[in-house]
Amino acid sequence: MKKLFRIALVAVLALSLVACSSSTDQPEATGTTSTSGETSSIKIGFVTDTGGIDDKSFNQTSYEGIKRFASENGLVEGAFEDGGNFTYLQSSGEEQYVPNLSAFAEQGANLVAAAGYLFQESIESVAASYPDVNFVAIDVAPIDLPNIQTANFMVNEGSYLVGVAAGTKAVENGSRHVGMVIGGESASMNMFWAGYQEGVWSVCPDCVISYDNANSYTDAALGRTLAQKQYNAGATVIFACAGGTGNGIITEAGERRTAGEDVWVIGVDTDQYDLGIYDESTGASCVLTSMLKRVDTATYNASKQILEGNFQAGNIDYTLADEGVGIPSENPNLTESDLAAIESAREAIISGEVTVSTEPQTSETNSLIIG
Repeated sequence: MKKLFRIALVAVLALSLVACSSSTDQPEATGTTSTSGETSSIKIGFVTDTGGIDDKSFNQTSYEGIKRFASENGLVEGAFEDGGNFTYLQSSGEEQYVPNLSAFAEQGANLVAAAGYLFQESIESVAASYPDVNFVAIDVAPIDLPNIQTANFMVNEGSYLVGVAAGTKAVENGSRHVGMVIGGESASMNMFWAGYQEGVWSVCPDCVISYDNANSYTDAALGRTLAQKQYNAGATVIFACAGGTGNGIITEAGERRTAGEDVWVIGVDTDQYDLGIYDESTGASCVLTSMLKRVDTATYNASKQILEGNFQAGNIDYTLADEGVGIPSENPNLTESDLAAIESAREAIISGEVTVSTEPQTSETNSLIIG
């Protein structure tokens, strides 16, 4: 009874808030609330995590997939009550996840999307409470409900590629030292970390890798502090897997390059080259490359399934082979030799010659790990 009361209370709170590829599991098509080709009635709601809609990373890229689908199908952005077809709600704290998800479900959304592993419990709870609404959750472990699709990414494979780029640069300048900063501990972050390690060590077996957990995806100042620590320790390249916190790493790298230091940062989720431009006159960027996690593909595909009436419940894994992960098509800061090494690694992974681990190697301090 208490659980039912809590669910009812969440729905009330949610309404007040609104007023103010390839699949390894072969999910079955369910289509609990599809529009069967009619775009005018489609309603898609996206709920951000605490990073916000303009984080230049995970949330923004996820919403871009919905916007791309909307553009192709003549959908209008705006609140549902105002006639809009798609919109978003920002979450300033985890306590807002359930109310925000519920708000869209209460308004009759055909699809409710959420990005980030922190949604695991909240989206499962809300999906169970609204069986006639479809949900897509990115980076959430598989959930056994007929109205929810989980989209996961083999980020270890993509991280291997940027690890090759980082290790190559560390060999070129003789530092043999790179770094990595994450925003929080999770199975997904372990995959980033494992792939990066293996990629670095594939081209620089004796490279040192500094590692720090910021425990935040929104603290750019902390990201900058951790970058200063790692660059001062001798790191040539830092892989920034920390959402908005990573923006501080990019800022620090840009200022150091302006001062003549040979340091770089690797972006994450989306191509962050433009975010790293430190010389407007030349367009020079401190972003060496970026590990693309095509979360926009996941939200786009789920939206398209709603339109076509074949929504797929279950888990979908996006891999290097189907371009679910990878690096940008253009990488001005990588040499032909760098790109050749990365392409060789990509082909080896896709062919099965190289299998990338999902679990990182660790030391007692989880820092300054030596291959």
